Amino acid sequence: MHFTTPDYVIFALLLVASTCIGLFYALSGGRQRTTQEFLLADRSMSCLPVSLSLLATFQSAVAILGAPSEIYTYGTQYWFLGVSYFLGLLIPAHVFIPVFYRLRLTSAYEYLELRFNKTVRIMGTVTFIFQMVIYMGVVLYAPALALNAVTGFDLWGAVLAMGLVCTLYTTLGGLKAVIWTDVFQTIVMFAGQLAVIIVGAHQAGGIGEVWRKAMNGSRIATLDLNPDPTERHTFWTLGVGGVFLMLALYGVNQAQVQRYLSSRTEREAVMSCYVVFPCQQVVLCLGCLMGLVMFARYGEESPLDKGYVKTNDQMVLYFVMDVFRDLPGLPGLFVACLFSGALSTISSAFNSLATVTMEDLIKPYCPAMTEAKATLLSKGLALAYGLVCLAMAYLASLMGSVLQAAFSIFGMVGGPLLGLFCLGMFFPWANSTGAIVGLVAGLAMAFWIGIGNFVSRMAVPTPLLPIINSTTMPLPGNMTTAVMTTLITSIKPTGVQALYNLSYLWYSAHNSTTVVIVGLIVSLLTGPMKEKDLTPGTVYPVLGNLLFFLPERYREKLCCVTPLSHKPKAINTQPYQVAQESNGVAQHKEEEKTEEEDEERATPQPSCRLAHTVQETAL
Repeated sequence: MHFTTPDYVIFALLLVASTCIGLFYALSGGRQRTTQEFLLADRSMSCLPVSLSLLATFQSAVAILGAPSEIYTYGTQYWFLGVSYFLGLLIPAHVFIPVFYRLRLTSAYEYLELRFNKTVRIMGTVTFIFQMVIYMGVVLYAPALALNAVTGFDLWGAVLAMGLVCTLYTTLGGLKAVIWTDVFQTIVMFAGQLAVIIVGAHQAGGIGEVWRKAMNGSRIATLDLNPDPTERHTFWTLGVGGVFLMLALYGVNQAQVQRYLSSRTEREAVMSCYVVFPCQQVVLCLGCLMGLVMFARYGEESPLDKGYVKTNDQMVLYFVMDVFRDLPGLPGLFVACLFSGALSTISSAFNSLATVTMEDLIKPYCPAMTEAKATLLSKGLALAYGLVCLAMAYLASLMGSVLQAAFSIFGMVGGPLLGLFCLGMFFPWANSTGAIVGLVAGLAMAFWIGIGNFVSRMAVPTPLLPIINSTTMPLPGNMTTAVMTTLITSIKPTGVQALYNLSYLWYSAHNSTTVVIVGLIVSLLTGPMKEKDLTPGTVYPVLGNLLFFLPERYREKLCCVTPLSHKPKAINTQPYQVAQESNGVAQHKEEEKTEEEDEERATPQPSCRLAHTVQETAL
């Protein structure tokens, strides 16, 4: 089974179209002459493109390859992950987005300096860069390797084509190009998956026949209420543990936060989160359906068992080539779908890495840098990270089975970063010392479990699970699955071994909780932070209501007597103003105010642009 000319043409059209979108935004509008346009799209994006970009950013090629394999092998239990999407998107919409948007940030890690200090900000930034650089090469190389193994498509030709095209349109067109190519690539992804499902179901005798075979093959799972955290997939691991994975992705990850901040208004940023919810459900259903169609075609004798492919990630491509063998062009459409997932993920990584490097590591130390130089340097950073991605893809090709260790590194980082942001946002008395020690403790715990899991599995004389395991989770979920899924054995692990076998869906929750607990203990021991020292707007004021049962003197020590945002304080960020709305929620406004809004503000603003008077009520 090999590519035909129509397949190559369709695949090439995907790359050409993505490049043209980048060129369009490089030559139109502001022509990417400012950092605000290059990194934040001039904060001018509407709800729909932002929401589709949010979806595409972590709907990687790994998920497209892994989801059907998961359903084919284990059944539809994974579908219950959709339960976690509700809270996983509702909390970012009403907690994280308002805080980030009203502070007028460019990098999510600016928040850490406003809440704690510069050291915490740099630690968060370096941690994020570490995880994304390692993952970029993997997400580029893995689909190219699968494609090469099944179709004979040139391996390094695919890697270079994707890497260079992605680097080109990201460097030329900035965030606008990244978001609009994500929109285009999302449409291609849906088209490719739908084509496989429709043709495959028709060849299997229709959807009814597919469902009947899946029922007979025990692939339609029922609700599993087993509370054991070492069980790979149960309702509790999927529905509760999955919430923490979603929060790490859609709450505090720079790639997603940057899209929220590019929205025209806070309302549109919140709405984009709501639009993602049904889109994620559709993606989950498509993965389930494709897996069920695969089972209807092959039954219990999978291409992997027959030796046609070597790993699960290659099985989906084999199925696609098998289904489309007499339909020239459609294999090319699915491969375009597959590589769209890779392109959207990689371009988002380039742009977010350039942003945090510029805003967190360069600008604070070069305050006199002109806007023109800053923009040029941002483009240079995007280009440099593109070249680093190609280098990482080459290293990934040399790592062999150690790729699982690289995957685990990505999963080890999302949880501790989530814990760091939660520590600052929900606990007013947490101080910078607690944040630093908590993050270090969370990372240490994550690496201990991850490396221990990897080493213990290497010592087990049973075949290791495939490099790319099955999951429809976005980026970190995919990566963690590859490492944290437990071996299916008859012996129940105990002690430390049980910790190593923790389900990957509890992994983010475990590590983020470690950061919060250690951070709070250290903060209390080293002197809780005082209310007067807090930057207004950096703490979500919820504890005052939750701790109503405590005596006032204790709540006062915990900074929970009055809403923290009532205290005005100067902040070293871009000018912003907050007006008090009639519903009691402080809404962020642009600098251009109408005369009527100015009259309604309780306290007039000073004329100096560097002064920031904050008037907020408890959310």
